Amino acid sequence: MEESKNYILKIDCSDEKGLIYRIADVVFKYQLNIIKNDEFVDRDNAKFFMRAEISGEVDIHAFKGTLQAMLPANADIYVAEARKKDIILMGTKETHCLGDILLKHDSGDLNANILAIVSNYEDLKNLSDKFDIPFHCVSHEGLNRSEHEAKVLEVLAQYSVDYIVLAKYMRILSSEFVGHYDERMINIHHSFLPAFVGANPYKQAFSRGVKIIGATAHFVNNHLDEGPIIAQDVVRVNHEMTWKDMQRAGRNVEKVTLSNALDLVFEERIFVHDNKTIIF
Repeated sequence: MEESKNYILKIDCSDEKGLIYRIADVVFKYQLNIIKNDEFVDRDNAKFFMRAEISGEVDIHAFKGTLQAMLPANADIYVAEARKKDIILMGTKETHCLGDILLKHDSGDLNANILAIVSNYEDLKNLSDKFDIPFHCVSHEGLNRSEHEAKVLEVLAQYSVDYIVLAKYMRILSSEFVGHYDERMINIHHSFLPAFVGANPYKQAFSRGVKIIGATAHFVNNHLDEGPIIAQDVVRVNHEMTWKDMQRAGRNVEKVTLSNALDLVFEERIFVHDNKTIIF
């Protein structure tokens, strides 16, 4: 007997009576099985969100078309076979987030295939070589931002990717660059946003006597560090810690937060609505 396939179904639309019944009826007609199902209604905006894991064998185009006919006209329907995502990592010099992702990938715990690492310095090449991942250095020296981004895009265009992961890529990206990967670029920020900006945030936090430090993983949009938040976490600190102690603690929470965010993204658990996320 041929093994059935697993699919991810995501729906968001205007809320109205009978939606779950209609969706379940279509699933039954196509002889599919719902393994897991979650739904949420945003009552303030009358919006319905649903994510389901289903199994069986189906013509995705026909299945989606039937669902579209049964749901409100504004329904946004995503259905695809569950699979590992194809990603590219971008970094600068820091290794803690990048290394953590590479270790997860090497041990088979990352639900993604790492196609390449792109950096504006050579510092990460040795790490990349250890894990046998293609490495591309695109130096920004002597180039303005537009010229440098054009060269980076040339490298990225060599690959067919689902997501770009900014694993401590310390360059501000233009709206033109971000537009190529709308809701497909994930960043880790060194604070529980909104917080300290600019150089050496941990030194700033230390001088202010903060009691918690944290990290925020978010989708990148045209507003610096204001994209839809995917995951956040914090760690407690105290007056006995130096700013370097805080930096070490912060780096640890950064890599954990980014790792958790990537799991959510790669498993298709996120809806983005009005610059916020609904996560199942």
